[in-house]
Amino acid sequence: MKALLSTAPGGPETLQLTEMETPSPGKGQVLIRVHATGVNFPDTLMIRDLYQFKPQRPYAPGGEIAGEVQAVGEGVSNVKVGDRVLALTGHGGFATHTIADAARIVPIPDAMPFEDAACFIFTYGTSHHALKDRAHLKAGESLLILGAAGGVGAAAIELGKAAGARVIAAVSSQDKADFCKEIGADDTLIYPRELDRDGQKAFSAQIKEIAGPEGVNVVYDAVGGNYAEPAVRALAWEGRFLVVGFPAGIPSIPLNLTLLKGCQIVGVFWGDSTRRDPKGHAQNVAELFEMYKKGQIKPRISARFPLERAAEALVMMQDRKVLGKVVVTMD
Repeated sequence: MKALLSTAPGGPETLQLTEMETPSPGKGQVLIRVHATGVNFPDTLMIRDLYQFKPQRPYAPGGEIAGEVQAVGEGVSNVKVGDRVLALTGHGGFATHTIADAARIVPIPDAMPFEDAACFIFTYGTSHHALKDRAHLKAGESLLILGAAGGVGAAAIELGKAAGARVIAAVSSQDKADFCKEIGADDTLIYPRELDRDGQKAFSAQIKEIAGPEGVNVVYDAVGGNYAEPAVRALAWEGRFLVVGFPAGIPSIPLNLTLLKGCQIVGVFWGDSTRRDPKGHAQNVAELFEMYKKGQIKPRISARFPLERAAEALVMMQDRKVLGKVVVTMD
């Protein structure tokens, strides 16, 4: 098998394409012949040892895969050899073969291409959990998405529309705004790459100008940094602010705003929620597959790279140049 390995902390340029022996699955494990791997922002952090989980090296990054079951270990009964599946592995996806825990594997519909499957569960799972379970988004409410052109942001646009919300997509460039309009956003706004105090005030005013003087009901923040506070200031009474990610840095938010607006600041840790509430996660996955079948959601893949060039996919991700999703293919 081939794998693109992280052997020491560093950027994408440190990854090494390596020939190695194909592993065998242990008890409760499955060997998957990988066809496609979705690229996500945590992959760029993990290789630098900046993520909360630090796998033992050497390892291949890429925690969201799709492929075929090639072998099963002792005690595995939920899948069999030949099944088409997706899996969340944490890492190991930048490889032609990988081992996954059987409990983390989900069979995929016959009509779903491997590329779609590899770009499905992380972004849509995160955003569905955020909007449904954490924000309790209702039809007719307004939803502001920061970083709306990225993977989770694009998923949130489609899921927000499916829920009947008015979706406002906030992004950093016109091409990203155009992309968000294409996938269903009702309104877009463009924020600057850097925000000083005056810029924060202007950004908050811009949000209210679009949403209306009462503000927005739900903010989905996949950016953080200096963009968070003005978004909280633009919340409506009893609004909900979803903490999803911090590529622009961990923000500092004056807590008096929560009192003045009667609002909530709500954390979204989808990965741990799947472990703590497996029945709820299974229900959400079933709902997502049904929405995919109906055409309400579909991964927006803007770039594809072979395994040999997977480091370039990580560069795109870390430089925030991705529209929708990027996928690494093994075929």
